[in-house]
Amino acid sequence: MDRDGLTIPSAPAALLVIAKEPVAGRAKTRLQPPLTLAQAARVAEACLLDTLAEAATIRAGRRVLVFDGDAGRWCPPGWETVPQRGGALGERLGNAFTDVSGPAVVIAMDTPQLSAASLQQALEAVTEPGTAVIGFTEDGGYWLLGLPADRDPVAVFDGVPMSTSLTGAAQHHRLVEIGYRVVELEILRDIDDHADLVAVAPLCVGRRLGALMPTLSC
Repeated sequence: MDRDGLTIPSAPAALLVIAKEPVAGRAKTRLQPPLTLAQAARVAEACLLDTLAEAATIRAGRRVLVFDGDAGRWCPPGWETVPQRGGALGERLGNAFTDVSGPAVVIAMDTPQLSAASLQQALEAVTEPGTAVIGFTEDGGYWLLGLPADRDPVAVFDGVPMSTSLTGAAQHHRLVEIGYRVVELEILRDIDDHADLVAVAPLCVGRRLGALMPTLSC
């Protein structure tokens, strides 16, 4: 706070992309069948590159790729890399926020149709102390989570079940329970299985995933 008792916004927020290396047998395996594991890896690669490309267009204090695998060929210029740490997803997310100080927003590589405008909105919102941001997915999870500088990553994920149809609601409840004001973004569909891929790909015209789809034999 300044000398007049007014709240001063935090420094520019960091944008984190948490992802795994798009190699056959490790990425997007639920797309097989009908895709082959090699095709599923190509989808994962397109999703990752589309996500990074859109993220590169926004104003962020830092851009950090939180990666499981060899980040060398996937990390664009101007990005930092940190390894994923921990076992369960909640632990890995908490560690990612811990590794990057200050306000931050994390997204995955599963919503390549995301917009720069939504990312920018989230980054600006979390610079306000006490403000968190969440973007829900259609299956009950969430595609984005943003936390301010005054955060406790362990507490944020405590008791939140991951990868279920209740994850988004439970995470929102936990944020409110801790005392955050929560800003909600639009609901997106994330790509988990082939039906998701078919639904999301038409939203990616002009992006890598949109161009890849006609080449897949399925």
